[in-house]
Amino acid sequence: MENRDQSCKTSRWRLLKSQLNNLEPKAFQEKINSTKNVIIVDCRTNYEFANSHINGAINISYLADTFWDEIEQLSKSAVIFVYCRTGRRSIRACTLMRNGGFDKDKIYNLDGGYVLWEKMF
Repeated sequence: MENRDQSCKTSRWRLLKSQLNNLEPKAFQEKINSTKNVIIVDCRTNYEFANSHINGAINISYLADTFWDEIEQLSKSAVIFVYCRTGRRSIRACTLMRNGGFDKDKIYNLDGGYVLWEKMF
């Protein structure tokens, strides 16, 4: 078995997250309130969304086969706020959006996800 030095290894999540606009719940809400032409995307499952969600959000489940098709229908001129339960799916969703032609300066990820949002609000 190969013995590799793990001392400088950065987790994949931290690397992806570092390339995004991450906002904690209070800043996320303030940015939504102060921005025009906003889309809030809840990328949790339909079941999770039906139980509770951020007011004004639309549900585009990251786990659905139609995820990318639905994301592509969003206006690229809008400022898009994305969240999931803990932040992992939203990191992936935001990364796909950046790589898929959306303006990285118009995509915001809810750091800590809906779990942290519920604790704050």
